Amino acid sequence: MTPSPALETTVAIVGAGMAGLVAARDLRRAGIDVVVLESAGRVGGRVLSETSALGSRLDLGGQWIGHGHHRFETLAKELGGTVFPMHTPKRPVVVDDAKPVPRSTMAAANLALAVWELRAKLGAPAKWEHTTVGQWIAKSPGRRSRRVLEALVAASSCADLDLLTMHAFASMIRHQGGLATMMATKGGAQDSLLTEGAGTLAERLAAELGTRVRTDCRVTAVRSAAEEVTVETLSGVVSAKKAIITAPPPTAARIAFHPPLPAARTRLAKNMYLGAVYKAIAVYDRPFWRERNEAELVVLDKPASVTFDTSPPGGPGHLCVLIGGSPARELDALAPDERRDLVLGPLAARLGPEVRSPASFHEKAWHLDDHAGGGYSALPKPGSRDGYFPIPADPVGHVHWAGTETAAEHAGYIEGAIESGQRVAREVAAVLND
Repeated sequence: MTPSPALETTVAIVGAGMAGLVAARDLRRAGIDVVVLESAGRVGGRVLSETSALGSRLDLGGQWIGHGHHRFETLAKELGGTVFPMHTPKRPVVVDDAKPVPRSTMAAANLALAVWELRAKLGAPAKWEHTTVGQWIAKSPGRRSRRVLEALVAASSCADLDLLTMHAFASMIRHQGGLATMMATKGGAQDSLLTEGAGTLAERLAAELGTRVRTDCRVTAVRSAAEEVTVETLSGVVSAKKAIITAPPPTAARIAFHPPLPAARTRLAKNMYLGAVYKAIAVYDRPFWRERNEAELVVLDKPASVTFDTSPPGGPGHLCVLIGGSPARELDALAPDERRDLVLGPLAARLGPEVRSPASFHEKAWHLDDHAGGGYSALPKPGSRDGYFPIPADPVGHVHWAGTETAAEHAGYIEGAIESGQRVAREVAAVLND
């Protein structure tokens, strides 16, 4: 459904991702009328659930409930979600050319990670502002350990390693509570999952809001006046007292603001970019690989990937493969069958030949999604500190800001998106009730 011309509401929310939907729900519960405007034909933003050929739900976008993600846990409970701990070994196995590499390789990589984390805690040196992660890794000893570092950092940040400075990465490490939290499964950022899928929560939030959510409704301009704000879309005009922008700065830059935004806000869009990530879920009748080996792997064969066993309790079997940064874009030109074989082929020797023949195969290249713009989050370009988490969210007149990048805690995660939605709803409600 698209808005009719001159639609009036109290708060117009741009973006039906988790931040926008949570903000809309909280404002509605406070008795404030809202309209959510989403450019895509679906809700969810950077979360997206699908149903497999075997009837299970799976996530092609954000999915994990990390340790300490209490808002996410609470929202899942409120919306009837079923949380389960991810099946995980004590440590992942590193595979190269279908064979496990010596533990010394992972030990060397872990040592480099420990040095990074220590330097991040102590304060990154100024020279790191001009040193990229790719340059730093190139100086690390051991070809295989360098490839391990590349795979882990790319999968955890979705950054091109020659576009992410060591200074920005150190800031990210501090903000997320350390590398152990960022990269760990049990007790870390990949601790638990939802049987129904994280994207299902977005769908249920939207169902609760009903016709207040308008999809296929791209916002083109926001015009602020003394007493109101006018939001122009390809389908009509919405008049409101307040507007909330939940899109990340590079995506929000497509919107024309009148009068122009302050220079500091404009710089965010110019000095940030969205990461590149490819995600695939292969579905099987059962997690057969557990009879042979654990599926949590760092695969060094090109394109370097990280694999997780995300199977729900009782099955079916789900294998999740993440490829971040420039290696993700290298898959774009391949045919679907070629991508599937390239992604699953390196797993067959360790997990079994059956891995090549899933009941269904689901994939998503987020950097090719015109509406999301990329994932997992927006990142600072080299030479800039404008995009460090959390990015500023100070209101500009009648325009307020949300989105996971603005979160004081767990920016870049679903938890951060929920926090930002709750925060901006309180902020707007307080202004309207003043």
